[in-house]
This record gives sequence, C-alpha cells and structure tokens, in this order.
Amino acid sequence: MPGIVVFGRRWGIASDDLVFPGCFELFVRVLWWIGTMILFTYHKGQFDCNGRGFLHSYLVGLLVVLALIILSLCTFSDLPMCFSGTITNPGPRRSVPALVYLRALLYVPELVWACLGAVWVTDDSEGCDPAMVGAVITAVVASWIILLFTGLGVVFVFDPLGGPRVPPAAMEPLGVRDLQSNEGTQFLSTARSLAVKVWESRLRLLCCCLPQDESHRAAFSSIAQLVSGFFSDTDLVPSDIAAGLALLHQEQDKMEQSRDPDVVVDHSPSSPIGEDLETELEKAAHCMRFAAAAYGWPLYIYSNLFSGPCKLSGDCCRSREAEYEIVGGDHLGCQFSSILHSTGLQYRDFIYVSFHNQIYEIPFYVALDHKREAVLVAVRGTLSLRDVLTDLSAECENLPIEGVSGACYAHKGMCQAASYIYKKLVNDGILNQAFTIAPEYKLVVTGHSLGAGTASLLAILLRNSFPTLQCYSFSPPGGLLSKALADYSKDFVVSVVLGKDLVPRLSIPNMEDLKRKILKIVSNCNKPKYRILLQGCWYELFGGDPEDFPTEMDNRREEELSQPLLGEESLMIRHSSSYQSLASDNSPARTAAHLPLFLPGRILHITEDGPSRRSCFSQMRYRAEWSNEMAFRSVLISPRMLADHMPDAVLQALKSLTSDRPFSLCPSSLNGNQHNAV
Repeated sequence: MPGIVVFGRRWGIASDDLVFPGCFELFVRVLWWIGTMILFTYHKGQFDCNGRGFLHSYLVGLLVVLALIILSLCTFSDLPMCFSGTITNPGPRRSVPALVYLRALLYVPELVWACLGAVWVTDDSEGCDPAMVGAVITAVVASWIILLFTGLGVVFVFDPLGGPRVPPAAMEPLGVRDLQSNEGTQFLSTARSLAVKVWESRLRLLCCCLPQDESHRAAFSSIAQLVSGFFSDTDLVPSDIAAGLALLHQEQDKMEQSRDPDVVVDHSPSSPIGEDLETELEKAAHCMRFAAAAYGWPLYIYSNLFSGPCKLSGDCCRSREAEYEIVGGDHLGCQFSSILHSTGLQYRDFIYVSFHNQIYEIPFYVALDHKREAVLVAVRGTLSLRDVLTDLSAECENLPIEGVSGACYAHKGMCQAASYIYKKLVNDGILNQAFTIAPEYKLVVTGHSLGAGTASLLAILLRNSFPTLQCYSFSPPGGLLSKALADYSKDFVVSVVLGKDLVPRLSIPNMEDLKRKILKIVSNCNKPKYRILLQGCWYELFGGDPEDFPTEMDNRREEELSQPLLGEESLMIRHSSSYQSLASDNSPARTAAHLPLFLPGRILHITEDGPSRRSCFSQMRYRAEWSNEMAFRSVLISPRMLADHMPDAVLQALKSLTSDRPFSLCPSSLNGNQHNAV
C-alpha cells in the first residue's frame, strides 16, 4: 500500500509485495545458472559437433543473461529494497518503480534468447550427443516456462481501474471541499461508472454459463454497484487486506482472552414464553436434518463418502413415473433419493418437491413430519451460481407486514426468493393440500444459510395466516431484516449460529466496520508486510500466544480499534503518490449511513467448550447459550469462520449437544453476550 505505479498505471500489487516472488525468482535463477554452468563445463568442447557451434553460443548467452538477472535481483534491483519500510510507509521503497523498469528490460534479451535457442536446438542438434541436446532443450523449455509464468503474473496483477492517471492538480488531499468541486465530482462519477462496468464484465465472465436475460443483467448491475465501491475509496491491494486480516485475528484473540466471564440466566431473555434451552436444542437438531437434506445428493455424498454412492446408485437414473407428480427438476432421481435417505421419511410423506433453480427462485420441499406432527417446509441453501447471485443481491427491499410498526425492509434477493416460495405454497394450493391430509398439524419452516434467510422471510409472510407457525433458521445471513421485523420475528423464529461463522456476521455495515479496522490496524503496524504474512500463516497453522506477535506501534492503545477513523488513514490516502483514492459515499472519511439489517428471531449461539486450539484427534465438545443480534455486529476472523458455516458442521454440533450428556447449557443475558462484538 499504495499500489505500485509503473508504465503509466496503477497495478494490483504494492512495492513490498515483490519480496516473495523476488526471493523465489532469485532461488530459481541461481539454481538454473548453476545447472547451466555444470552443463557447459561437463560438455565443453562437444558443442561444435556439427561445425557451427550455435549451441555453444546459446549457452554462453544464457549464462550472461542469467548472471545479469541475478545481479539485478541482488544488487541493482528491487529485492533488498522491498524488505524496507512498512505497509503505510513506502518511502524507503520509492525507487522500486524505476528498478522495476530495469528488471523488465532484462526480459527483452531473455525473450530474444529463448526464441533463438528454440531455433538453434531444432536446426543445430544433428550429430550431437543426445544427452547433451536433451539438457539444452531443457534449458530452452525452462526459459519459456519462466516467461509464461511472468506473463500470467502480469495479467493477475493488472488493475483495469488503474489508469489513466489523474493529473497532479487533482491529486490534492481528498476532503469535503474536493467532493463539492465540479472537477472532483466529475472525477468521482467517472471512476464509479468505470468500476461498475468492470465488475459487471467480471460477473458476466464468471457466470458465462448462465442465460444473459434481463433478470440476470439486472442482478449483475445491482451486485456490481454494491461490490465496486467497497474498497474503491482506499489504496489497498489484496496483500494489504490479507495482512490486515492476519493482524486483526491476533488482536481479536487477545481481546477475547481478556474478556469478562458470561452472566448466566435461566431462560432466553427475549423469549416471551421462557422456552427451555434444552427443548429448543432438541427441536433445532430435529429440523436441521431436514434443512441439510434439502441440499440433495452433493451433501449426502460428502457426509457419507463410502456408503452414500452405493445407496444412491440403485436409485439414480431409475424410472419412477409416479414421483413426477410431486417432484420437479430432478431428472435423474438422485436428489429426491438422497432426501429420502437423509430424512428417513417415506415417499408418501412428501407433498411437493421442487429442484427448480433460477435467480431468486430456489429449491424447496414440503413434507409431513409425523414425529413432530408438523407440515414442514425446508428451503435449500446456496449450491449454484444462481444462488450466489441471489445472495449478493444484498440491497434493501421494502417488506410491509400487517401489524408491524416501524420500518419494514429486508435483503432483496432473499425477499424475492421468499415471495416466490410463498406464491407456490399459497397460490398453487400446496399448503391447503398438506393440511387437508393432516389438519391438526402445525406449520414449521426451516433452512440453512440462503435457505435460512429465505425461510425466515417466508415465515414472516405466512405468520398472519398460520399463527402457530415456527421457524428454525440455521446460520442465517446477518444482513437480513430491519430492526422492526427482527423484533417481530422473535415470537416464532429461532436462529442457530455455530462458533465464529462468517455468514451471520455479514452485512454491509459490518463489512464497512471490517474495512475501517483493517485500515486502522495496518496504519498502526510498524512491521514490514512480509513479516506480518509469515507470522500470520504460522499463527493460523500452529497457534501460539497472540501476545508474541505485537501488531501495533509503541504507545498505541488497543482501544483505538474501536474509535472512529479520523486521521491516519485519510492522511495515508491523501499522500499516496500512486493512486487517487475514490472518496465514495461510504469512505472512512465520510461514512454513509447504511440501513442496518439484523439476524432473525431469538438466537442460539453454539460454541466450542474448551480451548480454541485442540489436537486433530481430540473430541469436540460444545456449549449452547442464548445470544442477541448485537453480538453479531462485527466480523470475527478465525480459521473456522467458513468451516463453522457448513451444514454438516452445524448438524454435528446439534447432535453432539442433544445426544451427549452432560453438555453445557449457558443461557446468557443480553449484556453478557455483548462482549462478542469486537
């Protein structure tokens, strides 16, 4: 940080990012030079085997080119200098761009010599020792491999938003005055438009296999608007973000170790009827089986690697004409068969099963749960690119509900998915059919991840028609409901969150908070980036005491991480000579107000009982506690932030809590859980 500027544009790599590739290249080049020298010495006098000596000339030239490259890396070029300075202090590395030009210049003779070598090996190898010719061919191939990877590296760090450069007059400190000027406003508008177009192109390329119809184009546009502005107001490169996450993880671990003990109460503080925690866990564990089953054969095979394929092999591709009446979109029959195996239900227990999948239209099924006397609606989570587009459509959409006062809005993508399922259930008479068969049963809605958010919104839509409805939402997204709807859902929705799961902490305000903390912590750090990344990798893999890895400058207090971002980052951005920060409406200097979104219902938080680091073969034990939405207002960095979201992990944790005795039940008060918000 800032991104390096060479060849008239900014690149997605900083001057201190050249440490690791430079060391690796130096290592390869030295080995290559030694190998070439051994080859030249061992076969000396044999290269003139056909009287022309082209192979001899090629090896001598190759040794010279390699020697120049090694000298440039060690003495004249950028490698030693890249170890200097810190992330936010690129001053000691100010000469790196000029030295990059020198290094790039040396690729020209290497490319020319690689081309000549290919020609010479082809035309001048007749009558020569095959072993010697093979060694020379290896050297030529190695040259082309190095050049190929260099080209791929250039493509990888190319930043489409990196040029053309802004004239010096526009590089004044970005503040309110600049934003009010016509020149600043025009620049920001142009930059935002370009960023949106670039992200739209990336999304179209990523989803090239999807139909490019109007609904998909609208989704691409809205997602590009959301994603393009996130880090556009900073001069961060990807390695800066990685270093900031490594530092933030250690900082959060230190704060967690010094937190106060929980305050324990008997029941959920937000429960109007004082439901017992153990009872809710039993119900949640039961419903999670159905939520996991909605994923179909991929999760079933993953959870049963040895027995799963054998059990499904007899059902897949087998003609079952009778099932076509209730099953849609399962052409091979594997999906429905896996649901039968996962739930233990019979074919006659299913009312409707849909595997139809489009953007804002996700699979679900309706079944009769005779054990709990319930009509159960299970919604599938993310399992396709279309589902990802639904997830990323994260802007707010109005969702007026009769009897709810206050602002009512929700996640757009999941709101539309819930509306789609609602219309199928009500307008197509699916629920009427179910309750005609079992009129005394109650309605239960469940799902995991995307399915959890959709199930919660579906439950809100159905609540007035089915007052006894219950919803069990597993690992729902944090940016789901407005405060009014979240409070309304506490009467009938229970959300289950495992450990440091990332998704229940994902929302636009939380991501802005994460960006602010990354900027704060990297600006306070006095260590070079390569040390941060090396120590961070060691800490993630092998653990250790976070106190052994100081992350901030002397005399900096930990409390600064929770203070508003006022000075250092804006100065850092203002004085960046390489990249004009885009002072978008959500920049740290001018944080725009984002509509807050919350988790649905009452929240059951399951955490590991015992030390955070354990051996691979030790048995995992869990504890369960009531929490509240404010405990999930910050992203927690952890190696398990993605693993804790997986449906099999949530199911295993619930099974462990409900089958193992004794287990820890720790219903915490509202105040007692606020320590989780870092």
